[in-house]
Amino acid sequence: MKQLQTGEFYGQTNQTIHLNGITLTDTEYTLDFVDWHYHENAYFTFILEGNVIEGNKKEVYNCSAGTLLFHNWQEPHYNIKPEGYTRGFQIELKNTWFDQWDFNMDSLQGSLKISNVDVKLLIYKIVKETKIEDNTNSLSIQSMLLEALSVMFRSPNIPFDKDPIWVRQVKEILFYEFSDKLTLDYLSKTLDIHPVHLSRDFSKYFHCNLGEYIRKLKIEKSYNLLSNKQLSLTEIAYECGFSDQSHFNRCFKSESGISPNHFRKMIAS
Repeated sequence: MKQLQTGEFYGQTNQTIHLNGITLTDTEYTLDFVDWHYHENAYFTFILEGNVIEGNKKEVYNCSAGTLLFHNWQEPHYNIKPEGYTRGFQIELKNTWFDQWDFNMDSLQGSLKISNVDVKLLIYKIVKETKIEDNTNSLSIQSMLLEALSVMFRSPNIPFDKDPIWVRQVKEILFYEFSDKLTLDYLSKTLDIHPVHLSRDFSKYFHCNLGEYIRKLKIEKSYNLLSNKQLSLTEIAYECGFSDQSHFNRCFKSESGISPNHFRKMIAS
């Protein structure tokens, strides 16, 4: 079984950035099938465009744009690319990088599919940073990586049954139904929880208030759709539950620091 070295990925590499213990790679998937292999370093892989199927010893992940996976070092896996264009962004982290920040990797063994919206939004911001050429990139990227990993170590992939039933239920409702029309009254009645209790305890499990979490879900979905060049910004705004494009532009810029159109052009470049 082949071991891939730092910065080495199957396909066409568009960009590679080496920082202190961190390697960032923008790669196009050009092979229909990649046999079992593993990597020298632990790494994130983030699908920017298209689709890919990735399998390991325990699971098979169907990955579309916006999917984020984490692989510990030397974790064997394979890839199948369906027909069409697929592009991914990888962040490799050397063991020495983890050591200097005292992260215990025992809790992040194997491969993980990361659904935490805060972590995914941070990875999007790291992608954006790689497209900006200035002297603060290294500091910004490292800070955001530390923040993302802190969230992962603080809230690892704990089975749903460790949380109250309503936490699992509200995640499912918000994933499928988030919009400007979603109200606290509707959620409390659907979950059969008093609105005061829901408001008070929401931040305990989601680390932000209800409105902030819904806004993050909308922005995350818009990031995924912005890679689809066939969709207009107005269509994306409505698809993500915003009342209009102007509202979408304001929320996106507040979260990412740039307009959705600027982000779309930056990723395309």
